[in-house]
Amino acid sequence: MSLPEILKEVDNLDNETREFKYELTKLAWYMRGGVTLSEIYASSPEDREQMSKLVRENLETTKKTKMPFF
Repeated sequence: MSLPEILKEVDNLDNETREFKYELTKLAWYMRGGVTLSEIYASSPEDREQMSKLVRENLETTKKTKMPFF
């Protein structure tokens, strides 16, 4: 790879890392103290997917029932 290609790839990976960290932080917030950010970082992708599924289901239930979520 040329230097510009390498730098572009580094930028892409940096952006992906930031997005991943943001998603983990959101997941920790949605779990409302049920799990810490450190625990989420240490969890497996499968565990994170299960937590995300739970959050999505709870958001959908909140929308259907029109109960406050935040």
